[in-house]
Amino acid sequence: MPFSFLGKTLSGCFTVPSGIVTTAPSIIQRVIRDMPEVGVITTKSIGLEPRLGYREPVYSQFAPGCFVNAVGLTNPGAQASLESLGQLRVPEDRFLLVSIFGGSVEEFVAVAKILEPVADGFELNLSCPHASGYGMAMGQDPKIVHDIVAAVKQAVSKPVIPKLTPNVTNIAEIGQAALDAGADGLCAINTVGPGYTEAHGEPVLSNGVGGMSGKGVLPTALKCIRELRAITDKPIIGCGGLSSAADVKAAQHAGATIAGVGSALSGMDTEDLKHYFSTLNRELQGSGSQAETQIRYDLSMEFQPVTVATNEAVCDDITVVTFNETMNIQAGEYVFIWIPGVGEKPFSCLTDSPLRLAVINVGPFTEACYQLEPGATVYLRGPYGTPVMPPEDADIICVAGGTGLAAVYQIARDFGSNEQPAHIFAGARTADRLYFIEDCKDIAQVTTATDDGSSGFQGRVTDALAEHLAKLTPEALSKLWFYNCGPAPMIHAAEKVQREYGSEQQIYSAIDYTTKCGVGICGACASPDGRRICIDGPFINREPDLLPKLG
Repeated sequence: MPFSFLGKTLSGCFTVPSGIVTTAPSIIQRVIRDMPEVGVITTKSIGLEPRLGYREPVYSQFAPGCFVNAVGLTNPGAQASLESLGQLRVPEDRFLLVSIFGGSVEEFVAVAKILEPVADGFELNLSCPHASGYGMAMGQDPKIVHDIVAAVKQAVSKPVIPKLTPNVTNIAEIGQAALDAGADGLCAINTVGPGYTEAHGEPVLSNGVGGMSGKGVLPTALKCIRELRAITDKPIIGCGGLSSAADVKAAQHAGATIAGVGSALSGMDTEDLKHYFSTLNRELQGSGSQAETQIRYDLSMEFQPVTVATNEAVCDDITVVTFNETMNIQAGEYVFIWIPGVGEKPFSCLTDSPLRLAVINVGPFTEACYQLEPGATVYLRGPYGTPVMPPEDADIICVAGGTGLAAVYQIARDFGSNEQPAHIFAGARTADRLYFIEDCKDIAQVTTATDDGSSGFQGRVTDALAEHLAKLTPEALSKLWFYNCGPAPMIHAAEKVQREYGSEQQIYSAIDYTTKCGVGICGACASPDGRRICIDGPFINREPDLLPKLG
């Protein structure tokens, strides 16, 4: 139901709090297109300069529906954000709330000035509980809050809404300081804490501690919203632990104008999000509790120990690590491997029995994997992602480059047959970089391609693919189902060839976008069409990009 908010008539009364899901322009555009219930679009917090944030793990579950996070204010910086947010097509019934942070009054002002052309309003992040030098320390001091709000209000003409920390004895005092400085509204609450989680005697978050969110902080959020409503009639964005229509109604009764739903979205893919917000909005206007049943209280982020059986180098930067354990994992799914003190990364499983990974050495974490000795223990969580589901009569073609073979071997094994075996095209620069080929030959037809001709077809694997497809009849081509995994240039080249002989609906690719949380929350793995690869993929078929390409 449309309603007014800071000069706009909006399509819905919900937002997704800063740093959750709507963290990339393509995701924002998809939410705008598909989820009218989300009337206020809140960006991730943006600072003056690029910030890498913390290494993974960044998100930890300590109870069903309850989480601790420490992403570390990851962002590309104000100037790059101006360019990317400027691509957005924001309709009149949406409010783009640009969240900003800074280490000083001057930084807040500088960021606001840069981003004013793309913002309908600013959220001032005065409450991050884990980033040293930012956030909560500022938000606990009424004078600093007053000075930041006043300075930003003087510098820009757009509405300003400070986001307040619950980690104070009197949030109304902080809120009043912001209002006295000219705040156009308030946002409460940011995460509580910091808090700490551990697994197997080790801190889970790479930062050690992080902000607590989810169902467990709802009573704190309701208390803070009520205390702020007692001192102002201005809009309040209420967030913290909201998941059901009953929670949202409680927040509205406490005084919230806009309801922010964040951690409750953990584990939901894009279609789930659409259905959830539609259900939540319908129940908000009437009755029911179906939205609550869509929350993934069964989500598992627990780590299980696994022990290295062998670690066999393929070449100077590729190795195959085999563990003593087996795993029930479906073709297309993936896992995270965690080495305490080093970090965690996602991997496709080359085989499930025994559990086996292919690792290419590209940085500190994979270097640590490369050096694992037999008997070493690391930790695994998962599986994650959406299993692939080709039609029953599909003829499977897998195209792999680099360690991409790990993602497609099980697809070829599970969906090929003796009568209709899958066909694997494996490419590498040289023969010594090919691995697991003899095992592949046991379950599929195999074509290898090397740049120097040292194994199989001389040239690119996509050229070998094109030569094969050119020999097939139209009937045979119509039954093909393609799965591609490898470096982005190889995937784009493979898709180009496959489109010449088939349709987009037959092509699924897994590109190595950055994946951090695995449960769809941080948005680091945003695809150009706004899907999150960690939860909607990793194998996805192509949809039109939602944003115009620059340059």
